Amino acid sequence: MRVLVTFAVDAEFAPWRKLRAFRYIDYDGLQLWRADLGTIQVTVLVTGIGTESSAQAMGLMMQMADEDQHFDVCISSGLAGALDEALAPGDIIAPQLIIAENKHADVPSEQLKVDPELRKGAVDSGAMAADCLLTSNNVMVKASVKRACSSRAQSVDMESFEIVKEAQAWGARSVVVRAISDSAKEDLPINFNVTLSKKQQVSVLKVVRELAKNPLALPALLRFAGQSRKAAEKLAKFLDNYVQTMASDGHVGRSRKAVAS
Repeated sequence: MRVLVTFAVDAEFAPWRKLRAFRYIDYDGLQLWRADLGTIQVTVLVTGIGTESSAQAMGLMMQMADEDQHFDVCISSGLAGALDEALAPGDIIAPQLIIAENKHADVPSEQLKVDPELRKGAVDSGAMAADCLLTSNNVMVKASVKRACSSRAQSVDMESFEIVKEAQAWGARSVVVRAISDSAKEDLPINFNVTLSKKQQVSVLKVVRELAKNPLALPALLRFAGQSRKAAEKLAKFLDNYVQTMASDGHVGRSRKAVAS
């Protein structure tokens, strides 16, 4: 079985790469790695941050899949922010519904459901059975903004809706598994919306510039970096186990052809 796992940035994927001998794949500028977990071939794609970047990366990924191979399963992974105060940094969540942020109040938000059996497998492996995740166009920096969105979803990221949308359109079964990086009650230490590079990665130089504006934010930034790293490490161990269970779980391991028949 072939499984595609996506992360927004390399730092989210790095702990898993330490656990497994992933090999780098050069294809049309995409950041790709591959490893075999028993009978399962795992391909990791680093998409960049945001809806536009993730949609573009997935489009190129699907071109590669059409030329090279298909993927049976797509897992949108990485870190997410909490909107529900019951969620804590390090919690692993598996939402059943993903909604896209809509800036027009009179237009209903788009929504997608993940594959129920894949989600059940994640929950059985120890993930929390979350109801809804919101894919936002911007990093939610302030706790007040998170609170305003808490009636819509329990968590927020910037990629999952586009990733699941592209994967489902192509024919792969999709699920979202994310680790919480920041609680609903905390402000982020700096405005990460202005720290992204042209490749939609966090720019160290731009982070330094933000810190220069407010040096007192450094301790909070270090704390946030530490809890994000721990969340990513916990997620790596979860994914390593979860993906391997797919091989022994008959209904989770069904190919897209079997589902379509």
